Amino acid sequence: MTVILPGSFDPPTNGHLNLISRTSSLFDNIYVVVANNPHKMYHFSPRERVDMLKELTKEHSNIAVVEWKRLIVEFATEVNARIIIRGVRSVNDFTYEFELGQLNKRLAPNVDTLLLPTELHVSLIRSSTIMELIRLGGDISRMVPPSIQKKIEAKINS
Repeated sequence: MTVILPGSFDPPTNGHLNLISRTSSLFDNIYVVVANNPHKMYHFSPRERVDMLKELTKEHSNIAVVEWKRLIVEFATEVNARIIIRGVRSVNDFTYEFELGQLNKRLAPNVDTLLLPTELHVSLIRSSTIMELIRLGGDISRMVPPSIQKKIEAKINS
């Protein structure tokens, strides 16, 4: 079965990687879909985010990382994926993702959304928090892989 796991991944975190790894063990083919919304401000370009995720997931033979600019259900339909995987960290995430899943179901009735709770040790990791912490001199070493921490530091210092 082919599934998609969409997100901004700006930057990729240990929480993202945990979700990706768990999804990889459950399904045959996974598309990690990097959002490219022209109306949203990102810290890293779509190409940078795709490259980071390709490097971080290279040991998974059943994962492809792609960039997408349109509705995620359009991508799901294009690649014949029947499931969108979304991670949830909290009740707030659940409410948002549940409503988004309902909207997507109206747009593409053959595509379902599966909400996968995060594991406790990565449940408080948010990309926006990581970027704020690094700007304030905080330690993010337990929240992102070392290679990503270096890229974040380089981006902040440039």
